[in-house]
Amino acid sequence: MVAFGGNALLRAGEKGTFQEQLANVERTCAQLCHLVSRGYDIVIGHGNGPQVGNGLLRHEAGKKLFGLEAMPMDFCGAETQGSIAYLIETALERVLRQAQDPRPVVSLVTRVEVAADDPGFRNPTKPVGPYYTEPGNDGATYRADPAGRGWRKVVASPKPIRILNIDLVERLAREGYIVVTVGGGGIPVVRDAEGLRGVEGVIDKDLASALAAVTMKADEFYILTDVPKVYLNFHTPEQRALDTMTIAQARQYLAEGMFTEGSMAPKVRAGIYFVENGGGACVITEASELGNPSCGTRIIP
Repeated sequence: MVAFGGNALLRAGEKGTFQEQLANVERTCAQLCHLVSRGYDIVIGHGNGPQVGNGLLRHEAGKKLFGLEAMPMDFCGAETQGSIAYLIETALERVLRQAQDPRPVVSLVTRVEVAADDPGFRNPTKPVGPYYTEPGNDGATYRADPAGRGWRKVVASPKPIRILNIDLVERLAREGYIVVTVGGGGIPVVRDAEGLRGVEGVIDKDLASALAAVTMKADEFYILTDVPKVYLNFHTPEQRALDTMTIAQARQYLAEGMFTEGSMAPKVRAGIYFVENGGGACVITEASELGNPSCGTRIIP
């Protein structure tokens, strides 16, 4: 299981054009071929924070300018699942063709069940959309970015309980397909008397990918981000890269506040969840490091 971070699609200073995002995805997919060449069956999850936020802005602008009905966040999540999966399919097929690998790529728009009473609905924490110089006054919740890049809108981030159709994802992967699923953490849905319905929120993509990995009994779980390893005292003179962390060490570092919320902390928690529930190892690294079999920081039992 491989979880693409936001920088696999959109990088700092970019406008987020189609060509920019496709080029970024293609670079990431080219590195993913290192895993393909080592014989892995691969399932890909991905984030959508910037894209779903921009989608909400487009819907709001359409409502103000043309009177179009603004769609809810679960709809925007489905839109970005499809559009980002299209980029990944396009880019990955290109690099596989160059490598003369006939492996097919398939995408599934994925719903993920959450609890209606999840405390995340009362405490929005998930950043979406662009950075602002100051918090907005539109009634939404905004929080300052820990890295000092400005303010971002934050929305509810409920925990995933069950991934719908994950048995089909596993079957396709074991048959040799590369599968793109749980995009943006999946579309959050809750169960009521009439079945499943979408709710406002964005599930953390690393935690949803970890749940997918555990459910499918994946051997390894790679979380791709914009740094080659996990660091203690990040961006300080005492900064230190970690080659490995046990579950106990990772929990201790989290308790000490070594990892930033909205950045590395959710990735470490997802890695703990995977390993604690039977996974072999979680590797947190940068895509460009995948050619090295001992890359990144490994979370181990």
